[in-house]
Amino acid sequence: MTAASFEARVPLVERDQVPPAVADLYDKLYAERGVVPNMFKALSNVPPLVLGVAAMLKPLMAEGALTGWYKELIATQVAALNRCEYCVSAHSRLAVLRGATPEQVASLDGFETGPFTGKEKAGFRYAGLLHGSGNDIDDAAFAQVSEHFSLPEIVELTAVAAAFEFFPRINSALQVPVTPLPEAS
Repeated sequence: MTAASFEARVPLVERDQVPPAVADLYDKLYAERGVVPNMFKALSNVPPLVLGVAAMLKPLMAEGALTGWYKELIATQVAALNRCEYCVSAHSRLAVLRGATPEQVASLDGFETGPFTGKEKAGFRYAGLLHGSGNDIDDAAFAQVSEHFSLPEIVELTAVAAAFEFFPRINSALQVPVTPLPEAS
C-alpha cells in the first residue's frame, strides 16, 4: 500500500486556519506553484517550523552555483531512494517546470544511461553515496565529485541531497498525501 492510500496523520491546515505570516507564505506558494503543497499544510501545525522550513528551502532550491532544475532532479532522485511518493511527485514536476526534460525525469532510476552529462551523472552518484551515509563521502568520493564540480557547487549539491533525506522522512512518517497537481498542469 502506498502512502497516498492513507489519511494524513496530522491535520493539513488550510489558509483560513493559520496566522498571518503563514497565510502570506501560502499566498506566495500558491502564486509560484498554483497550489499550496500538503507538506507545508502539515508543517503549519507548528507555524514557526513551517516558516523556518520555507526560509531554508528558498536559497537551497534557488538558482545558484547549480541550476534550479538540476537541484530538483537531485531532490527527485534522493526522494526516490527514500521511496517518498509525495516528494517524487512534487520535485519531478518542479524539475520540469524549471527546465529539466520529461525524459530526464523518467531516466533518473537509470541515470548512468540517461540523457545526462558526465558532470550530472557524477552528481547523482555523489547523492546516492550520501544517501547511504555522510561517512560514505570519503576522500576518494570527494575527489571524484571535485573533478566535475566547483566547491560552491559541491556545497549546494551536498545540501540539496542531505535535505532530501530529511523531507522524505517527514512526509512519509506523517503520511502526507501527494499534493494534487493544479488544474493548469
